[in-house]
Amino acid sequence: MSPTPLPVFLHLLANPKLAPGAALLVFQSDAAEVLSQLSANDGFGDLAAGFPCLLANGPALALAPDLLASLKAAGCTVVEPSALHRSDEATPPALPASAQWLQGDWYLAPPQRPTTAQSASRALALKLLQLVMADAETRDIEAVLRQDPTLSYHLLRLVNSLGMGATRRVTSFSQAIVILGRMQLRRWLNLMLFAARSDDHRAGMLLARVALRSRTMELLAKDAGLDRADQDQAFMAGMFSLLGVLFGTSLPELLKPLQLSDELTEALLQHQGDIGRLLLMVEQADQFDVAGVASLQTELQLTPAQITLRSVEACHWMLGIARDVEGGAHG
Repeated sequence: MSPTPLPVFLHLLANPKLAPGAALLVFQSDAAEVLSQLSANDGFGDLAAGFPCLLANGPALALAPDLLASLKAAGCTVVEPSALHRSDEATPPALPASAQWLQGDWYLAPPQRPTTAQSASRALALKLLQLVMADAETRDIEAVLRQDPTLSYHLLRLVNSLGMGATRRVTSFSQAIVILGRMQLRRWLNLMLFAARSDDHRAGMLLARVALRSRTMELLAKDAGLDRADQDQAFMAGMFSLLGVLFGTSLPELLKPLQLSDELTEALLQHQGDIGRLLLMVEQADQFDVAGVASLQTELQLTPAQITLRSVEACHWMLGIARDVEGGAHG
């Protein structure tokens, strides 16, 4: 019996500024069919045109010449091992002069001791999230929001940006909350927990990782036949799954005040149910756990091509979020 084909994994790399800078394509030797579909996908071509998509020299040379040519034509760049530097240290990493891209789990290391301002801002954001998850009154949400200028600025900037559908400029928090709606407000608050932290060297890559994970899970939940409510739960599971990394605190402790549904809590803490299996699969993909991903994609009735191309879609969404946050930081 032939082994189950696997997806092509997009592993995020940081640039010298420790921000998301490229995606490294990681794949098994039997991935030719999925790589061919990837190279022919317009979304991947669009992604590679604005965000470097890299092939390590060794695996690239093992590909059939025509497949390698098609990947290059789609925008992939082949890089030597010296261009990639790995770090798993908690301290801010530095690239050697010969390297262009940083890989590794350095941004998943426990955070350094937060400043007083950092702790206060995150505590408020968590309190806001708790209120939204409990479907509190808009006035109660607004009262807490007024205490954090950074969150307030980002909220008003978000609803006044293109694509929100507002016909006039929004200047009040209550207007902004109504326009966003509770589901989008939950998503935005989660993103802001990871984003507006200029004194945390992990912030850029953590935001990218959580945005990519949550959007990938939402898209794959749809492919797996889950309904719209479960697709939203899959997105939230991806978001919440890295809160413990952000705060350097156990995830069960952080989830207690949020009063999540039993289904979502069990998915996060025990990988139960379809959403829990989706979360486990993307976690295993991040670690390139070949056997784990192969088993779970079969259980969830997902194809390697679906997982690969949904990751490409999610990468587009992640880059849009990263640009919005960076623009807000400098706006």
